[in-house]
Order: sequence, then structure tokens, then C-alpha cells
Amino acid sequence: MTTAKSLDALIEKRSLAKLGGGQAKIDKIHDKGRHTARERIEMLLDEGSFEEFDMFKVHRCTNFGMEKKKFMGDGIVTGSGTIQGRLVYVHAGDFTVFGGSLSETMSEKICKVMDMAVKSGAPVIGLNDSGGARIQEGIESLSGYTNIFYRNVRASGVIPQLSGIFGPCAGGAVYSPALTDFTVMVRDSSYMFLTGPKVVKSVTHEDVDVETLGGASVHTTKSGVAHLAADDGEQGIKYLQDLFSYMPQNNMEKPPVKETDDPSDRVNSALDTLIPDNPNMAYDIKDVIYEVVDDQEFLEIQPDYAGNIVIGFARFGGQSVGIIANQPKVLAGVLDNDSSIKAARFVRCCDCFNIPLVTFVDVPGFMPGTVQEYGGIIRNGAKLMFAYAEATVPKITITTRKSYGGAHCVMSAKQLDGDLNYAWPTAEIAVMGGKGAIEILNARDVKGKEPEEAKAIMAKAEAEYNEAFANPYVAAGRGYVDDVIAPSETRLRIVRGLRALQDKHVSALPKKHGNIPL
Repeated sequence: MTTAKSLDALIEKRSLAKLGGGQAKIDKIHDKGRHTARERIEMLLDEGSFEEFDMFKVHRCTNFGMEKKKFMGDGIVTGSGTIQGRLVYVHAGDFTVFGGSLSETMSEKICKVMDMAVKSGAPVIGLNDSGGARIQEGIESLSGYTNIFYRNVRASGVIPQLSGIFGPCAGGAVYSPALTDFTVMVRDSSYMFLTGPKVVKSVTHEDVDVETLGGASVHTTKSGVAHLAADDGEQGIKYLQDLFSYMPQNNMEKPPVKETDDPSDRVNSALDTLIPDNPNMAYDIKDVIYEVVDDQEFLEIQPDYAGNIVIGFARFGGQSVGIIANQPKVLAGVLDNDSSIKAARFVRCCDCFNIPLVTFVDVPGFMPGTVQEYGGIIRNGAKLMFAYAEATVPKITITTRKSYGGAHCVMSAKQLDGDLNYAWPTAEIAVMGGKGAIEILNARDVKGKEPEEAKAIMAKAEAEYNEAFANPYVAAGRGYVDDVIAPSETRLRIVRGLRALQDKHVSALPKKHGNIPL
């Protein structure tokens, strides 16, 4: 029979475990305007839904007097709960215990919830706040990290994995977030790097601080490692909740449907006059996206990285979709190394989790030059082509204006098993623009001619070329475009298309996996 004394002891131990490294360290975190691991979990999950595991687990290290320094939970809080009523597993680093540094027992706790998530077919979210491996444990800590990485890889494409970086994330700690589907950082309070400023200084003689080396601004604008940068911890949690809302529980399920009062047949007349008459003038593709999606809600991913392509989540008729769109406002929407990789990874992520793809095309081609060629534009452009060709989810493509050359092929062309390919009347689908084509095709016609005569010949030839090719009807005549539609009807046609394709099934060829050009 349970005695009151034993119950009192349990309550006392739970209270002590919830303090982590102690009240003084919790106060220190609060003084910096940051949250504890338990506070982050409380913000993330539905109220009262958290079920904690391994609260009383402690490290087993005896090196450097560590046997005298033990805290229940040992620097990580793990368990399950719900977000919007949906099951999720979570692990949150506790910076109050040895700076959140990873021990062997912490790894065991993380691996346990990851294994449970896979068995249950539920997403896992990691809230990272760790200085890296616990030096006192040596190889045990490194082994612990590797066990986590292995599970990240095994779970990839099976269950959604999300990472929030809410403090330091250094050394081995950065690999797990890099292996997950999406990573959220917090400006001015989180950072990620493999080697810190002191090591950088000793090896390369560079003087650099943690923010310049691996802050949120670096990884969301330069490296592309992180996907979203939050202004504070609360917004970081909100981003994770938003990402979660668009994704299914696992790769065998479809994303949740959100009810909407936004009519599926809503006409967007503003789109009929959006494209400038001058083909060299820019417009904002996000004006198109916000105009056609449900309730004007669009969660843009990596908004400050490779801005010449736009990616993100939205809904049509309540159904989650992934949107990929060339951005004419930035570099005329041209594809380069960074934008190709950015889009390719997003396409593959959506395909993993049964999220249909909606692609808006306005692309003049690939970025020319030695920087791009030396950077592997052939390989990186092929990644995007591979991703679209490999994807078996419903694929709907709308060409708004230019679709030239190899970039046309890459951007979810009909020949890459596009399901529905629509074009606006303003679409131009050709090998290249009229001016460039005529300079090649009519070079001999103007050889030896007077400048004015040559100019007139070229202008006439360009007009004839544009008449023949600067429209969507040649492609439509071949069946490469399924229909030429009024821009104002774009939303309606996408919603109808998604409904028609909701039971799409593709039988894969027997193979272990493809060899994407990494």
C-alpha cells in the first residue's frame, strides 16, 4: 500500500527534477529574456497534454569529479503531447544543466522519444539549447550524438522532424537540426556552428564573434542552413506550430485539412492586369500567391535566402500545398545555384509527406557566368529537375510569363510528369527570348548591311519570332500545356485540379533509391 510518506517523496523528487540545474540558473536565463526547456514545451504543446519520460534519469560519468554533480533529467526534457490535438514527440535541451551539453544518458533519452515517434507514426520536434558534447564524457558523448544522427536519417521521409534553435548549438549539436526537415532560429540569441570563434582564430587567424559566425542572420541569408528566423522565443515556437499544421503525422497519411470560408470559385480580377506590358518589367510573384491561396495565408520558407525563388506552404480549399515560384523582382527570377538547391530540397520534402506541389513559372533561364559554372550550376539545376521528376504527389504548374530554355524543363514541365500544366495568355514558352534568338538565327542576314538596314531587318525578324513563340499557344497545340486560362480563374482551376488528383497513385520502379546529383 502506498504511504503518504512515499507520495511526499515522489512529489519532492518531481519538484526537484523540474528545477533542472537549480533556481539560480533559471533566474539567470530569465534575466537574459530567454525561456527554460520546460517553458518552451509548455508554449509549444496543448495545455496539460505533456507526458514526460525519464524525469529521474541521471548521468553515469565518474570522470573529473562528475559523480558529485548529478541532476535529475540530466539536461534534457523529453516526452509526448499534442499540438492542435495531434500527437507529437518532443525533446528540449535544458541549458541550466551543464550548459545543455550532451551526455550519453541524454542521448538515450532523445533516442527513446525518436524511436517512439517512428513506432507511433508521429512527428518529433527538437528544441535545441546546447553547447555541444559533454567534454568530461569523451567518446560516450560522441557515440550518443551519432546514435541521434542515425535515427534522424532513418526517420527522414517517414515522420516530419522539426528543429528549433533557442540558444547555442555548437559542434556535434548542429548535425541533428541539419538532418531534420525544417530549422527555426531566434535572432540575437541563437547560433549554430561546427567550430567556435576560438578555434577559428587559432586555425585561420580570423577574428569573429558568435553572431557573425553562426547567428540567425547568417544561416537564413547566407548559408541557407536555417529556414526561418524569429524575433524572439515566442515567435520561434509559433513558427514550429505553423510548420507542424501543414504537415501530416507521417508519410502514410495526408496532411490535415483546415476548414475555410474562402470560396473555391473566388475570381481574382486583379490578376488579369498584373503582368506588365513590357516583358522586361518586374512584378512581385507573391502578389499572385497571396491572391489565390486560402484566406491570403502563406507561410514563406527561407524568405531571406535565394530570393529569386519563393517557396512555402499554403492551402487551397483547405488542402495543404507546397508552393514554388520564380520571383521576377529578384534577378528577374533567374535560376542560380542557391535557388536551385533551395527549391529542390523543398520539392523533395513535400513529396516525402504527400503535400501537393503548385508551381508558378516566370523564368528567363539559368544565371550565366563563371561563378555559377564553377559553383556547379549544371549539377544544382539537375537537382531541381531530379526532384520534380521524382515527385509522385499531384503537380500543378501555372506559367505566368517567361519559361525559357533549360529552366523551362526544370520548373515542373509537362514532360517531368506534370499532372496539370496551365498557362496565362501572357506566357512565353520558347528556347529563349526573341532578341537573343534572332541574334543567332539572323546573323547572316545582316552581315555587311548598313547599321540602319541591319537594325530594321533584326526588328522585323524579332517581331515575327515573338508572334510565333511569345505566347502559350504553340505549347498548348502540342499538349505541353493543358489549357490557357484567364489569370482571374487561377484559384478555381488549382482547387479543381487538386480535387481531381487527390487519389493520384504512381507505381514506382523497383529500386533501392535514386542517385540524386548531390
